[in-house]
Amino acid sequence: MTRGRARSPGDPTGTALETIADQLGVVLVSASAIGGGDVGDSRRLDLAGGERLFVKRQTGGPPEWPRAEARGLAWLAEAGALRIPEVVGVGEDWLALEWIEPGGPGRDFDRRLGEGLASLHAAGAPGFGLDHDNFVGPLPQSNRPAPDWPRFYAAERIEPLRRRARDAGLLTRALDVRLERLLERLPGLTGRDEPPARLHGDLWQGNVLVDATGAPCLIDPAVYGGHREIDLAMMRLFGGFSAGVFTCYTESCPLADDADQRIALHQVYPLLVHVCLFGRAYHGRLAEAVETALEARGHARRP
Repeated sequence: MTRGRARSPGDPTGTALETIADQLGVVLVSASAIGGGDVGDSRRLDLAGGERLFVKRQTGGPPEWPRAEARGLAWLAEAGALRIPEVVGVGEDWLALEWIEPGGPGRDFDRRLGEGLASLHAAGAPGFGLDHDNFVGPLPQSNRPAPDWPRFYAAERIEPLRRRARDAGLLTRALDVRLERLLERLPGLTGRDEPPARLHGDLWQGNVLVDATGAPCLIDPAVYGGHREIDLAMMRLFGGFSAGVFTCYTESCPLADDADQRIALHQVYPLLVHVCLFGRAYHGRLAEAVETALEARGHARRP
């Protein structure tokens, strides 16, 4: 990249972007706002020489988030399974990544995403959790390790957000009681033991880009080691993925025969995230998922 002093992009965030460009040692020609996402301000930086970068900033946010996300992207990239944007630089309130030039899905997009996700999960994790905490959207996400998936899912995923939502007045008493019941029954609902998978952690359609070659690219992770079914359940929560993606996944790495019975169970956490972020608009969907999970035929965990 060309080194030198940045030029003003002529927008309200120009001074901050010039500072970032200076720290990266590049010449900024212009900046364009990028929509989407729940955290901060996102920009495409056009640099001298024709290069581009993607930069997002979160003014007033926790100082840990840029490095936590950078570590998460690097951890996913280590698997070599799917394209992950390269981290170019990290600051106190910003993260600079390679620019992914957008394109349309290639004819083999479903296969590449399904098989790539299976390979990512198969790359594994040291345990259930991670060696550092991070964020799911703007919410803090504890990754304190646990010896197995039921205990991790209960203690580090459902219970913290249940308390947060309850304290904010976002849960009815009835739903809070049902969540408590779900936590009590969780060890009998999570199915066969599996080794911890390397999870993206926030895998909805908006966090899967299509690059200029038509290939999938994962962004905005909330990584940890966990049960692979939770990534797949998140993908089904708001749609946007074709049946072919799941078919290619299971052909590459088959799921347990009773995996469909746990989709609702593994949607409880992302729905709690949405209740905490967006309020009672998601209360009904959360209640439905909890009831479906409780009604599923339980299976004793087995090795």
